[in-house]
Amino acid sequence: MEVLDRKIAPKFNQVETINFLQTKQTRLDNGIEVNYINGGSQEIIKIDFIFNAGNWYNPKPLVASTTNKLLKEGTKNYSAFEIADGIDQYGAFLEVENRFDNSCITLYTLSKHLKSVLPFVKEVVLYPAFSKNEFDIYITNAFEKFKIDQEKVSFLARNQFNSSLFGNDFPYGKVATEDSYKDLTLNDIKEFHSKFYQLANCKILISGNVTETSINELNNFFGHEHIKTLSFTSNIFNIPKNSKQNIHIEKENALQSAIRIGKLVPNKLHPDYFGLKVLNTVLGGYFGSRLMQNIREDKGYTYGIGSGIVSMKNAGYFFISTEVGSNVTKDALKEIYFELERLQSEEISKNELDLVKNYMLGQFLDSCDGAFKMANLFESADEYGLNFDFYNQYIHTIKNITPKTLLELGVKYFNQNDLLEVVAGKL
Repeated sequence: MEVLDRKIAPKFNQVETINFLQTKQTRLDNGIEVNYINGGSQEIIKIDFIFNAGNWYNPKPLVASTTNKLLKEGTKNYSAFEIADGIDQYGAFLEVENRFDNSCITLYTLSKHLKSVLPFVKEVVLYPAFSKNEFDIYITNAFEKFKIDQEKVSFLARNQFNSSLFGNDFPYGKVATEDSYKDLTLNDIKEFHSKFYQLANCKILISGNVTETSINELNNFFGHEHIKTLSFTSNIFNIPKNSKQNIHIEKENALQSAIRIGKLVPNKLHPDYFGLKVLNTVLGGYFGSRLMQNIREDKGYTYGIGSGIVSMKNAGYFFISTEVGSNVTKDALKEIYFELERLQSEEISKNELDLVKNYMLGQFLDSCDGAFKMANLFESADEYGLNFDFYNQYIHTIKNITPKTLLELGVKYFNQNDLLEVVAGKL
C-alpha cells in the first residue's frame, strides 16, 4: 500500500477551457428576446427580467434606484403584503436590483409552481402602483439611513470618490445629497418607469431546469402584451480625463480614516482589460495580495485593504479601498504608493505570478459552477455584445501573461500623476 507523503503538494492542473452550458435563444409571441440555459438536476429555475434602466439613465440622483425598490411595494391588484405572501407560499423568492447600466427583477421558483407565481411577477413587472404612501415611507426611511451613513467615513470617501472621478454631470458620478431626497417626487418615479420599464426595453434570461413548459408559461403571461415603441435615446456624455487630485474630508473625532485611490481605466471591451485584472489581483485582489501583506500583515494599519477593476458599459475604473487608524493615515498612504511604484519599476517574480494565476483560475472555475452562475456570466458578457468566448480569452490571458507585460501595464496605468486620492477622517 502506497504511503501518502504529506510534505509533497498534490499535482495542480490548470484549466484549459470551459465547456459552458449552451445558451439558446427564442422569442415570445410579441418579440421579447428570451435566452435560456438548461442545466441542473433540481427542478428549480431562475428568471431575470433585465431592463436598460440603471443609473446611466438617471435624470437626477435617486430616480433609477427608487423606482426599482418600489416595484414590489404594491401593484394594480395586489398590496405589498399580498405579493410577498403570494410568492412565499410557494417557496419562491423575488428580488429587485438596480445597477450602473441596467436594473433587474429576479424570480427563483420550483418549476412546478411557475404558473402560480407568475401572476404576482407580472404585476410587479408591468403594473406597480407607486402609491403616495409607499413612496413617502420609502423616502423617509432612506433619508434617515442617509443621515446615519453621513457619519461614516467609508460612505463619505466612496461618494466623494465617485463624484470626483466622473464628475457630477456624468451619470456614474451623480451622488445623492440631502436636497436629492427633498427634490425627488412621485411623478419622477412614474415617468421613469413609464419610459424605461417597457417590455420593448426588456430581455429575459432563464436558467436552471428549463423546459418547454417553462417557456410556454412565460409566453402565456408576457408574450401577448402589447409592445410599445421605445420612447427614449441613450445618454451620450464625454468621459472625463484622469488628473491628479488629493481630496481630504475632515471628520472630527474619527477613530479611522477611509482611503480611496483610483482612476478611470478601460472596460471589458479593451484589450488591456484582462491584463489589468491580473495586475490588480497581484496588488490587492485577494487575501494574499501585496497590499494585504504590507499594510495589514506587516504594518498592522488595517483589518483589510483591497483593490478592484470595475467595468461598466460606458466607462471603467480602478480603485484601492481601506480604512486605517487615524494616527497612521499618512503612513498607510505612503505604503500604498510604494506598492503602486513597485508595479511600475520591477517585474513580478514567477512564483508570485504563478500563485496569482492559480488563484484567479480557481475563482473563475467557481463562478462557472452550475446553470445559475453560468447565466450570470452570460448576462455579464451579453451586456457588451460578447459571448462565452470572452471567458476563454480571459483564461488564455491569465495562463500566458508575462511579468514583462504586467510591468508595461503598470507603467501605462498606475502613474501617480493620474490618480485620484480621497481621504475621509483625519490626515
